[in-house]
Amino acid sequence: MTRLTVEDLNQADKERIVDILGDVYEESPWVAERAWSERPFSSTEDLRQTMADAVQNSSQKKQLDLLRAHPDLGERTEMTDESEEEQASAGLDQLTPKQYERFQQLNTTYRDRFGFPFIMAVREESVDTIQNAMEERIDHSKSEEFQTALDEVNVIAKLRLEELVASSEEQYS
Repeated sequence: MTRLTVEDLNQADKERIVDILGDVYEESPWVAERAWSERPFSSTEDLRQTMADAVQNSSQKKQLDLLRAHPDLGERTEMTDESEEEQASAGLDQLTPKQYERFQQLNTTYRDRFGFPFIMAVREESVDTIQNAMEERIDHSKSEEFQTALDEVNVIAKLRLEELVASSEEQYS
């Protein structure tokens, strides 16, 4: 797949931007819509920051909706292609029955406590690392975990953008 350049995105209309970047933030095309209005982007980093700012400057309800759009980790359910690939890279699609049961318990406890799913940038992480993070973060305060989840969403978005958009260095090499 040929990656797009920032210039390609600067020249794209709103519909195309949303089509290309709409799933960078899980099932939240509004982030791409808001970023489009801030064009032109000077770099991939500028685009990433613009999208992160759109999330940060949105209402708490909008942020909560974004968090709730994420699937539970290790869940055997339908999810976006991006989430499926990310979870598979961490082995979450290969959990043993015992691991699956533990993830289900942790997901339920976490969701009941915070009102949204546990979110972590899991690409290339191990099942044990993810499980340990879940167990640790369950003890966070609600405000601390809300911000941690938003921070993780931004890491996920950064990784997704890196797959879609060529960096300035790549464009000129």
